[in-house]
Amino acid sequence: MKVKYLLTMILAVTIFAVTAKNLKTANDLVGTWKYTVSNVPPEYETGFMTFEQKDDKTTGYLGQQERMEMKELTIDQGKVTFKLDFQGGILTVTMTQDGEKLTGTIVSQDGEFPITATKEPAK
Repeated sequence: MKVKYLLTMILAVTIFAVTAKNLKTANDLVGTWKYTVSNVPPEYETGFMTFEQKDDKTTGYLGQQERMEMKELTIDQGKVTFKLDFQGGILTVTMTQDGEKLTGTIVSQDGEFPITATKEPAK
């Protein structure tokens, strides 16, 4: 009986550890990310996005000097989505986090564009 209980506890702890390792949290996202967008004019190809944690809420911005706030930002198990007001239209951004890398798409009235981002080292 004790062996069965012990094996069940070991299995439960192992499953919890593996699950916890695979869960992405907002804190994993906090920081500055350098992004690259494909198939867009050169002035929009690269830039920075920043995610901040304040009062148990994650906020995000695109750009460094002229920051555009990410609207409707959601973070759920490694999936990051938000909207941006851009030149009279709305951009919808959907990305998936894999460690220090984000990959996804930007959807606009002009089409769909691939985006990748790499987390900058903390200063």
